[in-house]
Amino acid sequence: MYSGELEFQAKRKTIAILQEETNKILKLSRELALMTDAIFEGNNTKIAESFERMSNVENDIVVLRKQITREVIAIGSLMTYREDLLRTAYFIDEISGYISGISFRLSNINPQVIRERFENDLKSMVDVIIDVIFKINEMSRTLTIRPENTIELASEVQRIELEVDKKYREMTIKALDCLHNTKDLILFKDTIEGIEGMVDKCQQASNSFTILALSI
Repeated sequence: MYSGELEFQAKRKTIAILQEETNKILKLSRELALMTDAIFEGNNTKIAESFERMSNVENDIVVLRKQITREVIAIGSLMTYREDLLRTAYFIDEISGYISGISFRLSNINPQVIRERFENDLKSMVDVIIDVIFKINEMSRTLTIRPENTIELASEVQRIELEVDKKYREMTIKALDCLHNTKDLILFKDTIEGIEGMVDKCQQASNSFTILALSI
């Protein structure tokens, strides 16, 4: 089998795995939204169930990232854009880690404090997480169909990133004014920092997808 055909098969397989990885990240973000609603409801059973489902999805993401690594190693130098592909897969893996950290901190804040002062703010931020990851998922899906759409979606991710930066600063000031319990303040600040950091990581993933779209 000639090298061009080998590269084509490797490209098709690795991108399919990458698309599955971004699907899992989208599923993870939606599960975070369900867990956030359960926290506001004070439903510990639903919170625990969400944690378990999120843990399973995170494990799936790790497996998929390892699959991509193995495929790239197997094809070696025949794949000209292997570094870009691996970098993108690792960014997706890191986004998963951010979501895990957000869910942990959020679940340990006094829910009454959140309901009284920050419920709408946090719900809007979680909605932003789903929105930006949906854009990342769309970027992965258009790679082999319409790469030019991948580039267009990158500008939308950048717009969301700028909005989150502004919202993060506003919520930080509000938290410093309203939260007097040190534990809740630290956990809340870490939560919104985690969201801001996750969206920054999505921006990096978006840039990586753009480079990948130009390479294949």
